[in-house]
Amino acid sequence: MSGILEKKWYVVKVVTGQENKIKNYIDNETSRLGYADYMEEVLVPTEKVVQIRNNKKTIKEKVHMPGYVMVKAHLAGEVVHIIKSIPGVVGFLSETKGGDPVPMRKSDVSRMLGQVDELTETIETIAIPFEVGETVKLIDGAFNGFNGVIERVNEEKRKLEVMVKIFGRKTPLELSYTQVEKM
Repeated sequence: MSGILEKKWYVVKVVTGQENKIKNYIDNETSRLGYADYMEEVLVPTEKVVQIRNNKKTIKEKVHMPGYVMVKAHLAGEVVHIIKSIPGVVGFLSETKGGDPVPMRKSDVSRMLGQVDELTETIETIAIPFEVGETVKLIDGAFNGFNGVIERVNEEKRKLEVMVKIFGRKTPLELSYTQVEKM
């Protein structure tokens, strides 16, 4: 049956950070409910990133398009409803006024799939310049000139949680890498 169903690429908007979980959920739900023939592929575009921390290199996969999952499917019958009812799915990227998903143009699909292939081959290097426990000086913002200790490093957002002593009390501040300097 899978040979006679015409499948096209669609973009599904999802909650950022849950792309892989939702990809697995789509695969599992369509199979469980008997719609596996309607679904050809579910794709989360990722890229390989080398992170350097404490002079150690680690390679991580990072989601290239946060908040989006691509599906190649024949969206007929209950398939659209199944996908939209999955926790974390916001909807389809482009829909008609009646709520029907609009497939991607062939040129966009080719470009996107080409980028996905390219991203799996290239490796981006990101050096994490700060580490937990390190003392830094604030050089920007309301607390310019204060010193603090890094409590947490958020590599994705390139933010730091710095504990600063203000009027004798320890106060956590979320700062970008550019708002602090090493002491």
